[in-house]
Amino acid sequence: MQPTRRALLATSLALPAVARAQGAFPERPVRVIVPWPPGGSTDVLCRLLCEQMSQKLGQPFVVENRPGAGGNIGHDAIAKSTPDGYTIGPVTVGGWSINQYLYARLPYDPERDIQPISMHWELPNVFVVPAQHTPARTMAEYIAWVRARPNGVTYGSPGVGTTAHLSGSMFTGRLRIEGTHVPFRGAAQIIPAMLGGDVNFALDNLASYVPTIAGGQFRALAVTSAERWPTLPDVPTMAEAGVPDFVVTSWCAMGAPGGVAAPIIQRLNAAMKEVFEDASVQDRFLRTGARCLWTMPAVAAERAARERPMWRDVVRISGARLE
Repeated sequence: MQPTRRALLATSLALPAVARAQGAFPERPVRVIVPWPPGGSTDVLCRLLCEQMSQKLGQPFVVENRPGAGGNIGHDAIAKSTPDGYTIGPVTVGGWSINQYLYARLPYDPERDIQPISMHWELPNVFVVPAQHTPARTMAEYIAWVRARPNGVTYGSPGVGTTAHLSGSMFTGRLRIEGTHVPFRGAAQIIPAMLGGDVNFALDNLASYVPTIAGGQFRALAVTSAERWPTLPDVPTMAEAGVPDFVVTSWCAMGAPGGVAAPIIQRLNAAMKEVFEDASVQDRFLRTGARCLWTMPAVAAERAARERPMWRDVVRISGARLE
């Protein structure tokens, strides 16, 4: 039986409509909310991605920093934006796997209100000390130096409950070192405090400290990855430095509000795949301190779910709690 003229017309109209729905996005600039201040690892690595996404999709990806409350302000802004794909943002391990155990109440539900697009990056934390104020050149020397100090040490982080804070708490607790946590709004504030001698160490995201390590202002004593990091081959792992069972990696995924249509998520995911398959982009991420990652959305969601029990226990042990 030959198709009717009406059926043929319906098909010819429907196919372009589907193509338009999937292929037109984005038709205007995309807002990218970064839940951390300018200059930190999340901001730096997001801007690298946005530069490439703008080229791939032909529209500006405009970064808007919304820091505060351990990332909750920015994460909440992503979650509550219009679900049309024109507002997305980097959601860190804190936003997806830590803050629900740290805060008495979150303004958003990390499992319901934000959907992943793809993993974005992963990096270790790095144990850094200000070279001008610290004689130690190895972790063993540093531990001995700290234990000789009558008032212990201070360590900085981008905020209570961040992986930097929890890593510092794990370090001082495990080694029975007297350590005082000093929260800041981001690495851009921690670095001057350390250079001024007001803070003794940080166990913070590597990407924030690459320039100062390379410039000699900071001395890297260890990384928290399971193996030595490619761009710091002479820096030992925590296990090699004498602190076993201390593997902590920070990670981030690009997220969108819950309810964004699947074709839009797929288009953004496919563009990220193209970006991260580029060897020059991979090299830029590594030189910045991170490893870029592409995954299907479900893989990012699975990782967040898998790590929640571990971070719940770490938060409990640290005693951190925020309203």
